[in-house]
Amino acid sequence: MNIRIIAVGKIKEKYIQEGIKEYSKRLSNYCSLEIIEVDDEKAPENSSAKERQAIKEKEGDRILSKIPQNSFIISLEIQGREISSEELSKRIENLMIEGNSDITFIIGGSLGLSDTVSGKSNFKLSFSKMTFPHQLMRMILLEQIYRAYKIMRNEPYHK
Repeated sequence: MNIRIIAVGKIKEKYIQEGIKEYSKRLSNYCSLEIIEVDDEKAPENSSAKERQAIKEKEGDRILSKIPQNSFIISLEIQGREISSEELSKRIENLMIEGNSDITFIIGGSLGLSDTVSGKSNFKLSFSKMTFPHQLMRMILLEQIYRAYKIMRNEPYHK
């Protein structure tokens, strides 16, 4: 299984970099993992709705250029569907059974995803109604993918 994470922006915090490194290493036993960072746009504090939309579109174009043609796309969105760790595991397992060997997870920037990117998504996933920093979300997502594989294989870790 090929798992790709396309994320807007760079990770600046050392502790998040270390967490991402750790979960990436753990996942190497289960799948081929690729993390792609695309540049974020600077969003002025008092930007208009039109300016925010333009920023999301620019970031969205960068995201879309990195998605392979036959990849199953899962976008992380506050308005997405909340599921349990077990349900995520089952969803990934079912994709494998159905012959989908490539999954792309998308994490938008601080303003979220463009309508174009959201529209291309095969599944919109929400981790919570709360807002998380998109850098931290990358580490949380990796942990949940790792947990999903442990659940799938009935291996100890998941409690």
